[in-house]
This record gives sequence, structure tokens and C-alpha cells, in this order.
Amino acid sequence: MVEFYLALISFVAAFIFSLGGVGAATILIPIIVSFNIPIQIAKPIGLFYNTVSLAGASFSNIRNKRLDYKLAIPIIIFSLIFAVIGAWVSQFIPKNIILLLFIAFLLFSGFMFLFHKKNEKNNYREDKPYIVLSFIGAFAGLLSGLLGIGGGGIISPLMLMLGFNPKKIVSVTAFVVPFSSFSGFLTYWAMGNIELKLLLIISIAGILGATLGTKFMHNKLNPNSVKKILAIIILLMAVKLSLPFINLLF
Repeated sequence: MVEFYLALISFVAAFIFSLGGVGAATILIPIIVSFNIPIQIAKPIGLFYNTVSLAGASFSNIRNKRLDYKLAIPIIIFSLIFAVIGAWVSQFIPKNIILLLFIAFLLFSGFMFLFHKKNEKNNYREDKPYIVLSFIGAFAGLLSGLLGIGGGGIISPLMLMLGFNPKKIVSVTAFVVPFSSFSGFLTYWAMGNIELKLLLIISIAGILGATLGTKFMHNKLNPNSVKKILAIIILLMAVKLSLPFINLLF
């Protein structure tokens, strides 16, 4: 029965978060733990879930020619390199300080795009600023390595700030995040922290939810609606990451 509930939650979470091209592991992991599943089992499930759900979304984007590879490749390359650097640096910097800075960044980005003036003319930029994209990948990889999270909540707002089409951002982010998530999953797999049955059930539901969510986003929503969804997802991530600090106050 637990597997059924988690599969249903996985499907719904993947559908909603795929509308913004962001992995739902940030929300899913604490839900799995609430079912009395150990955190060391929940984390690799969340990472693999991010990998396959967004890989499914990316497959749909690639098949329908929605993905701009020239935007994605520089971000992927530098995020992978700097994720390793971030993981190494993390042993020297208090995690709470980095986490607070990241939460502040998410809150600023989320509110800015939630209340930002609409782009009525849809005059989004179409150039490929490779140097800037490389810096985005490096920053996302560095924070991902420092915090042990996916980079979707970093990449999306930075690309929005630069004026790219929100639908294009969703496709790029969905393509980038599985790379960093899968590398983290392999680390847990090497340590033997895998519950195969639960992992497969949750992941299959995630693939279905993300694929349908991506299709719905591209067929039914306009760019400004996607931008609002991105903003709400980013703010949800900020609230979730803030919970440990809130609990200390009460």
C-alpha cells in the first residue's frame, strides 16, 4: 500500500515540477522519509527519480525538436566540472551559510519573476552567449556540489534574468539536471544504499508524470504562464530548504 501512495505522489509531483523543468526530488525525499523510510534510502531514490523523470521529459523535448542544444551544452560541461569542485570545497565552508545564501537567491528570483512585468511582445533573446552560459553552469554546479542538490533552481532564474524564453529554459533545465543527479545516484549505489523495488515503482510513475507534464506545458501554456509556474516552483524550493531554520525558531 505504501508503494501505491508513493507512486501516486511521484506521478503528481513529476507532472507539476516538469512544468518548470525542475526535478521534484527536493519535495519527494522528505515525503518518502515521512513513510518511515530511512533518509539514506530516500536520497538515492530522489536522485534517480530526478534523472529518469527529467530524462523522460527531455526525450519528449528532443523528439519534438524543442531542445536548444547550443544553450544546454555549455551549462552541462561546466556544471559537471564545478559540481566536483563544489563537493570538495564543501568540507571547508559551513553548509548552513551556503544554504542561507541559496535560499535568499531563490526568494529573490521567485518573487522577481512572479511579479515581473509581462513580456507582451515575446521578444525573447535568441543569441547564444556561450561565456555567460558557461558561468551559469559553473555557478549551478558549484552550488549543487556544495549543497548536494540539483541545479534546476539555479539555472532557471539565471536564464530568466538574461531574457530567454521560459519554454526554452524549461527544456534546457530538464536536459541538464539529470546529468548531475545521476552522478550523485551512482555514488549512493556504490555505497549500497539502494532499495530497488521502491526505486523502480517511484521512478516509473515519475517518468509518466513528467512526460505528460512536459507535453501539457508546451501544448497548453504560453511563456508568461510558464514563467509564473517557474516562480512558484522556485519559491516552494526556498520554503522547503528553509524548514530546518524555521524549526529551530519554534
